[in-house]
Amino acid sequence: MSMPDGPRLAHFIDTMIDLGITGQVFGEHGIGKTSTFFHHVRTLDGVRLVYVPAANLTPDDLLVNAPVRRPGDGELVLRQLIMRQLKPGKPFVLLIDDSLQAGATIQSQLMQIACTWTLGEHDLRALGCIGVFLTDNESLDETAARRTDLAVLDRMATLRVTAADTAWRPALSRKFRGVDLTGVFRVWASLPPALRRLLSPRTLEHVIDCGLAGFPLAWGLPLVDGRRLALAEPGADGRPGPDQAPDVLDRVAAELRRAGADAPNPAHVPDAVRRAVRAALDRRWAVLVQGPPGCGKTEVVKEVVREELGTDPLYFSLPVTNVEDLCAPVPTLDGTLDNLLAAPFVGDGDKAIVWDEYNRPKDKAAFARLMEITQEWSLAGRRIEGLRAQIALQNPPYHLGRKLLVARNTIAQASRFTASLEIDPEDIPANEWLISRYGPTAETVLEWWKNDIDDEGRQWMTKRTLERLIRLHGRGLPLDVAKIYLGDGDYAPVPLTDLEARLSRRPVTGLRELSADLDAWTGRLRDAPPEGSDATDTVHRVLANAELSQLEAHAEAVAALAPLLPPKLKATYLIGADPARQRFWTSVFVSGRG
Repeated sequence: MSMPDGPRLAHFIDTMIDLGITGQVFGEHGIGKTSTFFHHVRTLDGVRLVYVPAANLTPDDLLVNAPVRRPGDGELVLRQLIMRQLKPGKPFVLLIDDSLQAGATIQSQLMQIACTWTLGEHDLRALGCIGVFLTDNESLDETAARRTDLAVLDRMATLRVTAADTAWRPALSRKFRGVDLTGVFRVWASLPPALRRLLSPRTLEHVIDCGLAGFPLAWGLPLVDGRRLALAEPGADGRPGPDQAPDVLDRVAAELRRAGADAPNPAHVPDAVRRAVRAALDRRWAVLVQGPPGCGKTEVVKEVVREELGTDPLYFSLPVTNVEDLCAPVPTLDGTLDNLLAAPFVGDGDKAIVWDEYNRPKDKAAFARLMEITQEWSLAGRRIEGLRAQIALQNPPYHLGRKLLVARNTIAQASRFTASLEIDPEDIPANEWLISRYGPTAETVLEWWKNDIDDEGRQWMTKRTLERLIRLHGRGLPLDVAKIYLGDGDYAPVPLTDLEARLSRRPVTGLRELSADLDAWTGRLRDAPPEGSDATDTVHRVLANAELSQLEAHAEAVAALAPLLPPKLKATYLIGADPARQRFWTSVFVSGRG
């Protein structure tokens, strides 16, 4: 098809409307198909875009039989009620997005719409419809079916589009006003076709978002089936080559900085989850946090939302969430079918949603419903007012050599999130929470966790397990029963002998003990040779492992001990520390005490 200059998709939309032909648009995910429809139809005078995400439809969403009073005599009769969005009261263009991801019943209903522009007894043209379009990516990796019925295909014109056919560059330039993206676009255009498909315009938008927020640009790359998307070209044998993402993202960050933006692209972000959630609330993001079970993800996210909004988040656990828990179609007095949203979604004030156990959905319908919410911030076409952020939490597919029972996702689902974080237990500052809640016993357990077991042991002893250890110790129960049970009489392979010794108050050395015998310890440090001694190593280990609340509680002892340590050890207290911890140590050093 020959097209004039400008986005081919926009011209195709105009032509189909003029000719009254159903338009089918195929193109890969994230290239701006849907956003082109929204932006272009907005330029048509007096025309509204009716957006229907087919992946989220249930059989009764579009059409349902219901008893209604007949005008005149008021007799009850059975009528077909059509969804409210299809009676907007003005000319409209109907966009059925993700049209191949709908179930079999919905596909049959869409066939009638595509072929005759009718639905049941309703003529869409009489309701004001001036155009019908179906869009999707026809890759079977991302869809539920292929449209093969010739009776349907013969009723529509089909356009295959690429990123070159949509207005994604102007759209990004409008979004990031004040930042010249010419260099970023140049980097993208220089990539081989395979990498441009992977780094779709939607994903590039998320990369830019993360860069301008001061986060690693890699957070903008989606987590597909639990793994960070690699920007790798396939080799001659079809296997992916080396991951070029680090180099590509460094080039994008350099172009952002060249344009005057602050995009440091750090390798690590202290207290990453808290900072990402705050950014999501400030910038209206959807964020995905993937981390091992029991590390405290959910509690930290809830705590930050409460601090920032003054209210609890709207919490949904996907294993027990049905589609009907989110919204359901109901007949209305005006003879249409309206979607009734769950009460929390329509409440007054700002709100944030937590999708917990995101990759453990109860069924595919609930999982599909989230695609609209995370991308369009709406449910069944109804905007969720006051929604400030969405945070999805999930476990990786494998942990400690064991497969977890989580669902696979597609790149279309994964790329809905502005930032996707992979975290380790040390990225969640749950230690302070344990200390504040359980006091000295928690301090003792944490001393054991930090000093007496290896890295693999710390992965087995999650923060949830540590809390269980503390609570069971308080009731005098054997500590072994607090460990993760693996079956057949086996528990997590972590010996508890040293912990039992610490809890029985056998001699140990922590910050409390250093403070209690401060003169002796300062004397040992003064007598130590320049290269250090056992006393130097002990004090350094205690200060490095102490939580901020512990350091502040024993600030005088810290101020007395820190000056006596070698400079190379003192420097480690600032490198890579979170901002609050850096401020504490800076105050110690600047004041002359350290």
